Amino acid sequence: MVIFHEKEKDYPENLYCDSDRRSVLIMTMVLLSTLWASRQIISSTDEAVSAVSSFYLKAMADRRAKTITNLISNNFYQMEAAIDVIRDEEIETEEELRAMVGKITSLLSLSRLALVDEDNIVYTQYTTYTGGSRHEFLAQDQMDERIVNTVYLYGSSKQLCLAVPTTDLTILGKPFKACFVQIDINDIVELLAFDDYDRTSFGLYSKNGGNLSDTELRPYIRDQNLFDAMKDVVPPREWDALCDDFLEEKEGSLTFVTDGIAETLCYVPVPDTGWETVVLIRESVIRDQIHGISENNLAVSRKQIILVLLSMLVFAVILLLMARKIARDKLEAEQENSRNFRSMANTDSMTGVRNKHAYSEAELSLNRKIHENEIGNLAVVVCDINGLKYVNDTQGHAAGDKLIKDASNMICEYFPHGAVYRIGGDEFVVLLQGKGYDMMHETINDLNRRIEANIAEHAVVIAIGYSTLGTQDEQLRDVFERADQMMYERKKQLKEMGARTRE
Repeated sequence: MVIFHEKEKDYPENLYCDSDRRSVLIMTMVLLSTLWASRQIISSTDEAVSAVSSFYLKAMADRRAKTITNLISNNFYQMEAAIDVIRDEEIETEEELRAMVGKITSLLSLSRLALVDEDNIVYTQYTTYTGGSRHEFLAQDQMDERIVNTVYLYGSSKQLCLAVPTTDLTILGKPFKACFVQIDINDIVELLAFDDYDRTSFGLYSKNGGNLSDTELRPYIRDQNLFDAMKDVVPPREWDALCDDFLEEKEGSLTFVTDGIAETLCYVPVPDTGWETVVLIRESVIRDQIHGISENNLAVSRKQIILVLLSMLVFAVILLLMARKIARDKLEAEQENSRNFRSMANTDSMTGVRNKHAYSEAELSLNRKIHENEIGNLAVVVCDINGLKYVNDTQGHAAGDKLIKDASNMICEYFPHGAVYRIGGDEFVVLLQGKGYDMMHETINDLNRRIEANIAEHAVVIAIGYSTLGTQDEQLRDVFERADQMMYERKKQLKEMGARTRE
């Protein structure tokens, strides 16, 4: 009996202990499950943020690379057009050759246009010099293809040199072998610079990691060699991969941590240049927002373990939705930046009309339509302001700027149905189609009457020439040249009437 009572006394205690153990086990399992789920969510969040950030940066780097590619393509097209013009000219002296180079440089908006004869003598707008020591490509006896390379001039000055062969071009009795332009890399950097809201920075780098753009890629990298800056920041394997990608002109990205902040670097090659466009994001807004939400929810989950599994499931869905929304918002903002950048790149800041870059794009589009017989009526009107140099010299550049604006307003007033472009300091072009084309002769007659009246009043005087697209024309330049020639004839008439000219 005593033994029986002792067992009856021990049984509830054992049952209570087993219950405690089961409760502790369940709580431990829930806690471990919570910790595991928390870690899984943090890991998934990092992967999602990394993917979104890399996509965003690659889009930015890729857009800059395409902008440089388009710049190179446009310059090659303009150089080939310049060669065609020079080939048709009868040039008898070096002075005439330099004058023709200067005229084409201004007309086609080329940068530092030059011609090279078989003796490596370089002819520019202002001078003649021996170019064999300055440009590696001139060491070739004969050029058979386009050349793109980077040159270093005048100490630290970096230039992008674009060259094309000049087949069957003979001037002054000498064969010429090449035509080239030099574009200052600082000008390219200004073309690529747009507002990143101080969250990203970019630079142009050579295959060996050298900084071509002299832009700072965050304080710890600054403007030094990228390979040197990254060597102690990333593991050796990733550093070797970065160097190999640059040498092999590949795109890629890597993520690293400096001062406790995760950084993402993305690079995209610029075809045919040996350059890489590099974009670095200092602090991902996506990561900040998602991690802030993650920390708050994890703090709540630690206090409410019973609800943590359900809250984690809901939280994961919210994270995915937020990541998609943030990515969409950032892409929309980037697209808006792109539209603003394009508008700024195509607008003349002084007059508000389209600029020579916009005209080059329009010319490429119209050339394609002309080649494919997709265009109807088309007219080109060339306008040149008389006396701009005289006004600048006698009254100052402020008065000259006012003359340009007044001339632009007059042209826009008379050609409301045309596309007006300012392609030079005192030169405008109007492209007419549709209603503008139908009213062209009446409009030009009215404008010329007003201009002739302005001569006596010392008001705005503009020389106008025009031409229409004919069946024999293969590209817009053919129409432009006829209109330009008529404009110069009109300039002579206006001079005889008393109008001031450039002379």
